[in-house]
Amino acid sequence: MATGWPAVLREGDVRLRPLRRRDQDAWLALRARNADWLEPWDATSPVPTMGPRPTFAAFVRTLSAQARSGVTLPFAVDLDDELVGQLTVASITYGSLRSATIGYWVSEHVAGRGTIPTAVALATDHCFGALDLHRVEINIRPENRPSLRVVEKLGFRDEGVRERYLHIQGQWCDHRAFALTAEEVPGGLVARWRERRGAAAG
Repeated sequence: MATGWPAVLREGDVRLRPLRRRDQDAWLALRARNADWLEPWDATSPVPTMGPRPTFAAFVRTLSAQARSGVTLPFAVDLDDELVGQLTVASITYGSLRSATIGYWVSEHVAGRGTIPTAVALATDHCFGALDLHRVEINIRPENRPSLRVVEKLGFRDEGVRERYLHIQGQWCDHRAFALTAEEVPGGLVARWRERRGAAAG
């Protein structure tokens, strides 16, 4: 297995764990219930695909193979042991860059409760620790306010707009790039997020 995988990461009632084939029913039901909430931000292919869409089992097999090769870490996001979303560490690169990107989605019924900021903090610390990466990046549509709040809460640096960066729902869309390097969170991002949540609650 690749370094840092498989992994189970936990902070409070939030857990990251490998996405498994047995998640199929819960995952499909969650996506169906959140179609209107998620589809405006879902990436699409600019090249027409032939044949049926991959099954969930094939989707998980592909992600698991990528995890074994060390280029992707596909996490299920659990809240109180219930599947509520997904977080993927992708584009893992070593050498002189030592970087990765993080993408995520979460069910609307738990949005705003700190679930995804906690998940992103866990994954970021895992990247800087177990994977020994130097930089983590998150790219977000400028119109996606809930997702922008995640990086704002965690203190990711805004690195500006990437024009026509990703194909979304049939068109090339601008994204804002946010990043952190290991030097910016010497005590870990989970610890900083815990401190910020405590200050906000107080």
